[in-house]
This record gives sequence, structure tokens and C-alpha cells, in this order.
Amino acid sequence: MPMTWLHPRDELVATMQRIYRYRMTTTSGGNLSIRDENGDIWITPSRVDKGTLQPRDIVCIHADGTIDGLHPPSSEFPFHREIYRQRPDLRAIVHAHPGALVAFSICRQLPDTRIQSHAHSICGRIAMAPYACPGTDALADRIADTFADGADCVLLENHGVVIGGTDLADAFQRFETFEFTAQTIIKARQLGELQVLPPESLDADTTATWADLPETKPSLTEKELRAQITAFTQRAYQQRLLISTAGAVSARIDAENFVITPRRRDRLEVSPANLVRASRTACEAGRQPSRAALLHALIYERFAEVGAVINAQPAHASAFCMTAEKLGTHTIPESYVVLNDVPRLSFQRIVEDADAIVAALDPVKTPVVLIENEGAVVLGRTVLEAFDRLEVLEATSEALLLARPLGPIVEMPESAIDELRAAFNVP
Repeated sequence: MPMTWLHPRDELVATMQRIYRYRMTTTSGGNLSIRDENGDIWITPSRVDKGTLQPRDIVCIHADGTIDGLHPPSSEFPFHREIYRQRPDLRAIVHAHPGALVAFSICRQLPDTRIQSHAHSICGRIAMAPYACPGTDALADRIADTFADGADCVLLENHGVVIGGTDLADAFQRFETFEFTAQTIIKARQLGELQVLPPESLDADTTATWADLPETKPSLTEKELRAQITAFTQRAYQQRLLISTAGAVSARIDAENFVITPRRRDRLEVSPANLVRASRTACEAGRQPSRAALLHALIYERFAEVGAVINAQPAHASAFCMTAEKLGTHTIPESYVVLNDVPRLSFQRIVEDADAIVAALDPVKTPVVLIENEGAVVLGRTVLEAFDRLEVLEATSEALLLARPLGPIVEMPESAIDELRAAFNVP
């Protein structure tokens, strides 16, 4: 269910469960709030286990200062109140202690969101607030003043992060994207110098234009594909291969049409009903397909054997996109058999440079490519095959990163590669 249909109590609990489930806060750490249209602030309570939080635990502080709730409000309520006072455009706040952002906070550095255009766009302006004791008016003033200067994501020195949004879904997606950015940078720095995008590559947010497809009743094939895309998109999110704001999954219906995840839809909220049927130039009336839809359409147009496409930015694989380091698949048999070699393309825009990206793909020889400062494009005959390749890509990337502190990485000899080619028909 879209979060906007939920009561603030339920929305706060659902979002906190999501943050806690993915280890982006601890049992005692972090707090969330919503300011409703009446000016009341709904906030998570003090000293209640985040892992067992229930709607009845949520506290409401009314505009007149009276409090309703079974528990006292979070001890960090002062900075929530001050942020809302100084930033009337914000309606929700996320405060948590995710590991990568905390790492930046204790080094007193800001993650550079210029590593990816979507991260830069979603995170907005980022800033650092000076340290003050948690729960104090001094901390509230320092955070609120930083927001008042126009920040959307505020890292707290030696503490954590505070994110504002137009609603809780917006704040959560910004928070998750900021943490993903921090994770990717930390992993990339293990590989080499971090590459960032120039301003002209960060400002573009082009989308293709789509005519309306004639309204038709979905076939059984389309219904089955919609169910598969939904299941694997949600699974990819749960496996942390996708985040709420990044990645697209599609599958071919027939020679002309495919079905794809929608634009600006939380990947965990994807359902068969909100996927979008599209062709090379048109899509379902009133729907918006993913920005990557044109790229997917061109892939299906060129390669009749491709039945599914995924573009994604999992953190470990993305680290190889942010540096000059090669992702070596000659290190693990499964990696070479499933992925073959994985070339890395120079930075390409998903919309404007779709033709150039397609030209670098081959469903047999290069079914997976990495795009500098962008992510991975993965092809498969089925949704399952494409998902498996994405999963193996991220597992390989993680293993290569974990191996680096141990010593030099030793690739398999060419004789072993030849043996794999013969045994598994790798071209």
C-alpha cells in the first residue's frame, strides 16, 4: 500500500520496521516523525524497542503542546520541532545511524553524491551540523540552522544523519539513497581513486516521450510476466541489489511489447497492477515507465533472444563503476560461466546514449556491462536468468572487495578458463 494512504502511526511503524530490518539503525537508535496538516507532530517514542514498535507506541504532540501517547516522545523531539519551525516545506524527518553514514560522520566528511546523477538529484543539498550532546537544545539549534540554510540531508558530527522530506516516503527514499551513496564510496575507495561526474552530467534528467498504446486486455503471458517482475524486483530489493529509488526490471511480452517497472515508484511497492506495458514509442495511457524504458526497448528490438533486462546499481558492483578498477570474472568459475567477461563502458546517459549502450551489449558474449558512474545492465532469456546474473555480479564484486585486504588476487590460469568454456559452452 502506498504510504500516503496510511495513518501517521502506521506509516511511521512501517518505515521504522524497514529501516531496522535492513540494519540502518539499532534497537535504541534513531527516530522518525511526521507533521500533519493540522500542525500536529507524530513521532516515535523514547525507550521503545525499534524491532517491536507498534502503532499504539507512536506519540502525538499537538500544535498547542499537549501530548497523547503511552510513552514519552523521542528524546530528540527538540530538533524535529525546530526543523519543522524553520522549514515549513518539510513534512517528515528521518533520523538514524546507518553504518556507512556514521563512518563519514566520525571522520567528519561528507559523501560526494556526484558519483551518480540519480543520487545527486535525490539527495539534494547535503551539509554537516556541528556536534552537540544528543537530546539537547544546542543540538536542535545546530541541526535546524543547517536545514534553514537549505540542506536536505544533514550529517551530524560523531552521531548520524537527519533527512527531511515532503512526506515520509520522500524522506526515507532520500535517506536510503544517501546511505547507498556512502556505502558505495567506502567500497570504491578500497579499489582506487573515486571518479565523480562533472556538472553537465549531473543536471540532465531527460525522459523519453511516449505516445499512448491502445487499451488491450492483458494476455496470460503478460499476467505471468507481471507476477515474475514483481516477485524478482521485490526480491532484488530485499537482497539489496536495488534500493527504493534506483533500478528497473522488464520482460518481453512479444515482438513489439514489453512490461517494465514504473518511474519514481518505490521498488518495494511494485505490483503487477502498477507495472507499465510499453513498446518502442508508446506505453499504457496515463502511466510513466522507468526512465530506462527506451534502453530496454532498443535492446529488445536488436536482440530477439533477450527476454528480460535489468539495470541496477548494487553497492559492491557500483564501486567498480566509480573507479578505474576492472571487475575480474576469471577469479571464480561461477562468475565466468554466468557473466563471461564484464566490460566497463565510459559514462553514458541512460536516455540520450541508449543506442551507444546497446551497441556494447551482446546476449551471448557480454550479457552484463558496467557503465561508469551509472551501474550495471544485465540481459537474460528469462527474468530468472537476468536476476541470477545480477546476483552473481554483486556476489563476485563483494568477494573481490573482501579479498583485497588478504593479499594479491590470483586469477585462474588460461587453461582453467578454456576448460570452463568447453564444459559450459561459454563463447
